[in-house]
Amino acid sequence: MLWLFTDAARGRDPLAAAAGLPRGLAGVVFRHDGVAGRAELGRALALVCRARRLTLTVAGDARLAVALGAGVHLRGGAWPGLAGRGLLARRARTSSAHTIKEARRARRAGAVVFVSPAFATASHPGASGLGPIRWARLTRAAQTAAGAGACALGGIDGRSVRRLPGRLLAGAGAIGALGG
Repeated sequence: MLWLFTDAARGRDPLAAAAGLPRGLAGVVFRHDGVAGRAELGRALALVCRARRLTLTVAGDARLAVALGAGVHLRGGAWPGLAGRGLLARRARTSSAHTIKEARRARRAGAVVFVSPAFATASHPGASGLGPIRWARLTRAAQTAAGAGACALGGIDGRSVRRLPGRLLAGAGAIGALGG
């Protein structure tokens, strides 16, 4: 599955980017933390996602996720406040994972796990990416008993994603490569 991660600092118009995703075959992780008008942008994005049958998860704000009828994005497998757990128990969940501990916590939470950063990325200037071998190691830690892999995030484009082991790759998330 293909996932757009919105980013107020690096991304472009998230509404246009979401409208360009393949209908019914993609998702959006709405971040835009600390941005004035976040709730209004979230409502507009939720309409685009519903019209295009895209999964929508919201990072950092369980109440906004509930208000938008969306799922929740966990950071490092951690819930954004205890209140959100009950309200979002049956909704879609995504999560970032940068360590084995976070990957396992995210999987226990029932989230689609984004092992990050797969490669060097503009989101973290100067930091190195995991690369294919370390990405695979973290992904194995996030696997379910059924053997489901994880999604890649960080430095992902059409070329870099092909460097990752396909048997472990459940999907990919991107910011710049998708215009988000």
